[in-house]
Amino acid sequence: MEAFAKIDILDRVDGAAVVEAIKAGQLHDFPGGVHPPEAKLLSNQAPIASMPVPKTLYIPLKQHAGIQGSLAVAVGDKVKKGQPLTHSSHPFAVPVHASTSGTIIEITAHSSAHASGLPESTIILEPDGAEEWHIMPPFDDYRSVEPVKLIERICDAGISGLGGAGFPTHIKTQHDHDVECLIINGIECEPYISSDDRIMREHAWQIKQGIDILRYLVKPKEIIIAIENNKPEAFEALKTACSSDASITMASVPTKYPAGGEKQLIKALTGHEVPRSGLPMDIGCMMFNVGTCFAIADAIIYGKALVQRVVTLTGEALDMPQNVWALLGTPMSDLLSFAKYQPTKQKRHKVIMGGPMMGFAVANDSVPVVKITNCVLVPAADELPDIDDEKPCIRCGYCTDACPAGLLPQQLYWYSKAKDYPKAEEYALADCIECGACAYVCPSEIPLVQYYRQAKAEIKAQLDEQQKSEKAKLRFEQRQARLEADKKAREEKHRKAAEARKAAMENNGGDAKAKIAAALARAKAKKQQAAKATNSDTSSTDNNESSE
Repeated sequence: MEAFAKIDILDRVDGAAVVEAIKAGQLHDFPGGVHPPEAKLLSNQAPIASMPVPKTLYIPLKQHAGIQGSLAVAVGDKVKKGQPLTHSSHPFAVPVHASTSGTIIEITAHSSAHASGLPESTIILEPDGAEEWHIMPPFDDYRSVEPVKLIERICDAGISGLGGAGFPTHIKTQHDHDVECLIINGIECEPYISSDDRIMREHAWQIKQGIDILRYLVKPKEIIIAIENNKPEAFEALKTACSSDASITMASVPTKYPAGGEKQLIKALTGHEVPRSGLPMDIGCMMFNVGTCFAIADAIIYGKALVQRVVTLTGEALDMPQNVWALLGTPMSDLLSFAKYQPTKQKRHKVIMGGPMMGFAVANDSVPVVKITNCVLVPAADELPDIDDEKPCIRCGYCTDACPAGLLPQQLYWYSKAKDYPKAEEYALADCIECGACAYVCPSEIPLVQYYRQAKAEIKAQLDEQQKSEKAKLRFEQRQARLEADKKAREEKHRKAAEARKAAMENNGGDAKAKIAAALARAKAKKQQAAKATNSDTSSTDNNESSE
C-alpha cells in the first residue's frame, strides 16, 4: 500500500509564481472528475428572495465540525435575534444563536440535518415577530484592533465554513505559518446549486470586505479568487469589486466536478498537491468560501451573528425554484411551501438536502436549515436516478477513473459492504471526499457514497466506543491507584506513629527504668514489711500459749 503512504517532505507553494502563471492563463488539472449536467438555470436567474419568518424554528445545538456548546438558555426564556444560545470555552465549540426574537418553548431531541436523520439536541424557538436584534459592538476600524480580538468575534458570531465542511473559521485564522496563497473559493461545482453564484453577483462588495479582514488576520503573500467559468456574471461582479486592489488575482477555472473540493482546487490553481492526512497550510495555502467571507464582514463590520444563509431551492417538483435568505432553523416544510412544491410531480415524497452528488434525503419535512445547508433539491419523477435500481458491480473500473482523490472506489465498496473496516481503512477510506463522482459514472447505479458514509459512521462509532472503554479503564485504574495510595499512606502513618512511640520510650529510657525499679523496690519493701508483721504476730501467739 505504498500509494497511500503519507508524504513527509512537503513541496510548499510559491505564491508569486502561482499568480504569474494564473495571469498567463496557465492552470492545472486534477485527476478524475466528471461533467454532469449543470441544471443551474433552474434557480440562478432571479435575485435572492427573503423568506418569511417561520412559525417555529428548530435550532440544533451543534451545526459545525467540532464540539457542541453548553446551553446558555432555558425553556421559557425570551431571546433576541442574534443572542447566543450556547457557550463554551473549548476552542472547537462554535455557539449557535437565536435566528429571530421570540420565546424558547422546548429543548428536546429533533430530527437532524444529517444522512442518518438521528435525533439531536435542538432548541425550539417560537418567534414573536418583533425581529429585535442583539447586536455586538461593530469594529469601525478593525485594522486598529488586535487580530486576537477579531478572531474572538468570529467565534462569538458562530461562523463556521459555509461551503459544506462546517469547520470553525476562527480555528483556521489562528496559525503561526507563512501563508503563500489565500484562496477564496467561489467554484460551487455541484449541479443545481447556485447560492454562491447569487451571493457573488449581489453582494460582491461585502465579500470583498470579508476578504480584506482575512488579509489582515492571516497576512497572505497572495490572494486568489477562484470562480468556475460557468458563472461569468459572478466573476465580473467580484472583478469589479476588487478592481482597485492589485493584490487580488481573479482566476477563471474550467468547469469540472468536483473542482470546488479543497485539495482539487489547490491542485488546479497551484499544481501542488496537499498530502494525504495533511492540510492546505502544510504547503502554504489557506482557503475560505465566499459565503464565509460575507459572514465574516457581517460579524466584524456590522456586529451581526450568523443567523441566516442563502439556500438554493431547486428541482422540477418546485414551481418556483430560486435562492432565498433562510433563517437557520427553518423547517423544510416552510421552504417547500415558499417554492410551491408540487407533490404530484413525484412518485414518492423525496427532499434532498444538498445537491444530487453529495446530498442526502432528509428524514422528514421538519428537518431544519443549518449552517452548512446550501441547497434543497426536490426532484420530479425520473429527474434523478433511483437508488433502488442498484445492480451488481461489473468491475468496469469507471469509478477508479472518476475518483478525484486517486482512490480505488471498487475495493472500498467491497470492504465497506462486507463491513471489513480495517481493510477499508487500509485503502484510505478516510481520504474519500464523498463527492459522488464514482456513483455518477457507475453503470450498475450503485450508491457507492452511501456505503462509504455508513462505513465511516460505524468506524467512528467503534472508535468512540473504544475511547469510552479506554476512559472507563483509565478511571478504574486511577481509582485503584488512589485506593492503593491511601492504603500506603495509612500504613506509613501507623508506622511513623509506632516509631515515634518507640523513640519516645528510648529517649525516656533511664527515667522509665528508674521508675520501674523504684516501683519494684516499693513493692518488695511492702512485701517484706508484711512478712515481718506476720512473723511478729505468730511469735506473740506462741509466747502466750507457753505461759498458760
